[in-house]
Amino acid sequence: MTRFGTVALVGSPNAGKSTLLNNLIGEKISIVSPKVQTTRSVIRGIAISKDTQIVFFDTPGLFKPFRKLEKSIVKAAWHGLHEADYILMLFDSIKGITDNDIIIIKNLQNQGIPCSAVLNKVDKVDKPKLLELTNKLAHYSLFEEIFMISALTGEKVKELSEILFDKMPEGEWHFSEDEITDAPSKFLAQEFTREQVFLKLHKEIPYNVAVETEAWEEQPDGSLKINQVIYVMKPSQKAIVVGKSGEMIKTIGMEARKNIADLLDKKVHLYLFVKIKENWVDIPELCM
Repeated sequence: MTRFGTVALVGSPNAGKSTLLNNLIGEKISIVSPKVQTTRSVIRGIAISKDTQIVFFDTPGLFKPFRKLEKSIVKAAWHGLHEADYILMLFDSIKGITDNDIIIIKNLQNQGIPCSAVLNKVDKVDKPKLLELTNKLAHYSLFEEIFMISALTGEKVKELSEILFDKMPEGEWHFSEDEITDAPSKFLAQEFTREQVFLKLHKEIPYNVAVETEAWEEQPDGSLKINQVIYVMKPSQKAIVVGKSGEMIKTIGMEARKNIADLLDKKVHLYLFVKIKENWVDIPELCM
């Protein structure tokens, strides 16, 4: 007998969903940065324990959207819930239960999907506050259980994972044992570059940055040549990304290349170009 199920990770922006996904899978497949709304698409990670396979959905942070790009992000997040057998709603223990969290809770109550609450970043909060938050969450009938973890340090993540595996229904596996995600390699490579832009320039560059692959070529020696374009909306943004004498774009490329090479387990030659495209947020394929 085998078991198979899907678990969606939801919550407000920067609750720690991507960090938790990477920890649950044991590999880096979802990008993480200090910027809110870093995740724009639903990322699926695959984990196995004994006879059970789980597909975890890392959904974009849920919030009230205003701009066109924001609306597409939130739409992707809610769409991801429809495929889930179980939902984990993450809360940032430092921020507590926000007004936005309460809106999400009310929406989840209409989904009819089993759900548990996860207080994340507990390593940064004292016990009295955690107890207060737990008591508040206990008032919501939505949550079957309340977990306290640190996705960053891994505290109590293994225990959470074991409980989730026990909750999954009987069913055939949908993926082979060696698969950790169904996301295309090109997409993940673009995400790793976008992550580095945010990590290196999160105070200088605005949210409006996109990355697109122009070339993906296998080389005779088994290595991979990748050409990517980083799209910005203004000349001033291009200057920031390129940096003085090209030093910033070089640094971004070096770090992104390492992550891509680790993921693909092969040598990678990454070439980055920065272009201005004022209306890129109106191009659907660049928004995701």
